[in-house]
Amino acid sequence: MPRRGDVFLERNFYHIYNRGRSGEIIFHNGANYEYCLKLIKRNLHRYNVGMIAYCLMPNHYHFLLRQNSTIPLTKFISSIFISYVQALNKQLKSSGPLFEGRYKHVLVDKEEYIVHLCRYIHMNPIQAGIVSRPEDWPYSNYLEWINLRDGSLKDEDFINERFQDKCEYQAFVNDLQIEEDSRKLISKYIMD
Repeated sequence: MPRRGDVFLERNFYHIYNRGRSGEIIFHNGANYEYCLKLIKRNLHRYNVGMIAYCLMPNHYHFLLRQNSTIPLTKFISSIFISYVQALNKQLKSSGPLFEGRYKHVLVDKEEYIVHLCRYIHMNPIQAGIVSRPEDWPYSNYLEWINLRDGSLKDEDFINERFQDKCEYQAFVNDLQIEEDSRKLISKYIMD
């Protein structure tokens, strides 16, 4: 999965994303989502990765990650998706690639864009027309961000440094006036 020459630097934030081959489904049912989340949880500490925001969608995924050590994020991503693709191929009695190609990654080099990118990731199911509110999508860490679900796939310090409480983030996410400006700010960091 890693591209030759990929460079990931310690203490930096990266938006990592990929979609299914030809836009095909990569998560067919709840058990698929749960298995992927289990792989993520298992590997976060192993590779010393900070999970800031994530959203698993039927045909793609988004992660906002912080590399906390010298272990490159490529090892974390590869560990998750090699196992996931093998399990899904076995389940579907299939073979071959699941994804459109190698995952994409973008260094988030401006602090002020990070919270807008979190908002973009958490609003993905609404933009896709799957649900009407971000709290209705169980396969992101938005519910952990607003304390409606316990979970280990969030960085509490990251959240507390940027928002006074869950209500402030919830208001930020749901503010429709922010939507257009937010997309312009982060256009170079998001999936095209």
